[in-house]
Order: sequence, then C-alpha cells, then structure tokens
Amino acid sequence: MPALPPHLLELAARVSNRGRWGEGDRRGTLNLIDVAAVRRGAAAVRQGRAFSLAIPFDADGPQTGAITGRDNPSREMIAVNVAHTGDKDGFCTSDDRVTMGVQAATHWDALAHVGYSGELYNGVPDSVVTAGGAAELGIDAFGPVASRGVLLDVARLHGVDHFDDGYPVTGDDLDAAAAAAGISVQAGDLVVVRTGHMHYLRIGQKDRYREVSPGLSTQSIEWFADHDVAGVATDTLVLECFPCEDPAVLLPVHMIHLRDLGLAQGQLWHLDDLAADCVADGQYDFLLTATPIPLTGGLGGMVAPTAVK
Repeated sequence: MPALPPHLLELAARVSNRGRWGEGDRRGTLNLIDVAAVRRGAAAVRQGRAFSLAIPFDADGPQTGAITGRDNPSREMIAVNVAHTGDKDGFCTSDDRVTMGVQAATHWDALAHVGYSGELYNGVPDSVVTAGGAAELGIDAFGPVASRGVLLDVARLHGVDHFDDGYPVTGDDLDAAAAAAGISVQAGDLVVVRTGHMHYLRIGQKDRYREVSPGLSTQSIEWFADHDVAGVATDTLVLECFPCEDPAVLLPVHMIHLRDLGLAQGQLWHLDDLAADCVADGQYDFLLTATPIPLTGGLGGMVAPTAVK
C-alpha cells in the first residue's frame, strides 16, 4: 500500500499532471514556461541589477554527513601553471576538478529523484533509475530554464527574520505574501519562497539548519497546481517543513510535487540579498535564469540561479 494516507492520495489525484502534455512528457511543469512567461520575465528587468541565488560551492557547505554520499564540494588542482610548450613565456595553464553530491549545494531536483508505488512522474516506472542513473526524467530533461521569477517572503510576512521552528507554509501564506508584495502569480512563473532559514548557516549551525526547518506543507501543494507554477525553490535544505506534519509520512511534499504534479523544485537557494533589495524598491518580480548543469542521468542538478531586476 502507498505510504500516503487517503486524504493525501486524493490530493495527489487532484493535482496530477499525468498525461497533460502527452505520454512522452519528461519536463512536467517546466512546459508552462511559454513565450509569454519569458517575455514577462524580460519585462521585469527595470533596474539593471543582478543577484546570484547560489550559495558557495566549497568544502564548508551545508552537508554534515547525515545524508550518505551527499558530500560538500571538494576541489583538487590537477595542473598548476603548466607550460605546455616547455617555455614559461608561452602557453601556461592551470586546471582543477571537483567531487560532490549533485544536491549538496544550490540545486534542482530531477523528476526521477522521488516516486512511490513503483512509479515516477507521468507513469514512468521507477525501474528507469538504476545504478547507472536515470534513463528517463533525469536532470538533463529540464532543458533551458528562464522565466519570470517571483519572490514570496513568508518570513517578512510574519514579521520575523527567520522562524525558530518548522513552520508549515500554507497556500494562505503564499496568497498573503503575494498580496503583500503587490504581485499576482501567473502561469509559467518560477516562485522562490523565503523563510529566512539561511540564518542558521550564516551562524555555523549546520545541524540546526538541517534538523528543524520551516518549509512548504501539504497545504501548499494545491496552491502551486492552481497557479500553474513552473517551478518552486526555497532557502532550506529540505524544501518542505521538517519534521514533517505527520510523523508517519516521510516527505509527502516531495512525493506529490515530483511524482504527481511534476513540479520542478529547488533547495539551498540564497534569497536574502534579493529579498532585501525587493523590500528597498518594492519590486518582487524579476527575470530568473536557472538552467541546471545537464548531467546526463542525474537525479539532481547543480545550478547558479541569477535574478535580474
């Protein structure tokens, strides 16, 4: 039997995008990014200011070893000022390589990352994921990601810099944050939800950052479906509130987002600088470019998102 209880199975059925873009669809809600959405994003560039939404990719990242193999980036030099012609006055080069978990820093989850009852998004059997990676629904299926981005600052909505508990963000919260920003979320938008949880990384409390986290709740899922959101990302490691709403159900938002809705979701996005600028000028929309590294068969994709206002 599925681990989701009956009321969440009913929710999953209501929001399911299975077959919406054809049996061969492997991009899910990213299909909602059409010409109008891209032009809307381009029209949001008014100030000429750009913000990186990536955290540093280095050995001091947020991973603590709690998730086996999801290691922080480790960089190694493989060439240092090598004179390939033998002449130091000629061509000299340096080079390096990196080892890391693909979801260790700022990233998107591939749709193949999570499923249940033997199925992934759009009825694809989970057997497509093997020791060789994802034969279907891997991060390489995302393609280019650029659309209008919208910041919904839930922490600011509640008058806090950050939450001290695992606050469950609901659809009502998202509506209220959009209203406070004076913005209407439209089909094909990429929504970034700020909880302020990066506070714990800034002060070096990595375990606290991971173990108790505000985030999206099951009461937000229908909101993303109703608004035809193309993708959502947060400033947390887990994305959803953690510990989960029901201790008997592990990560139900992941299950329904990825398997049923086919919703692109991202974690570990740095939103504080962008949020401060949005408060200063009152503009909460922007052009967001966030194409992941197209790692063939990858279950996640590193990304350095850029918001341009």
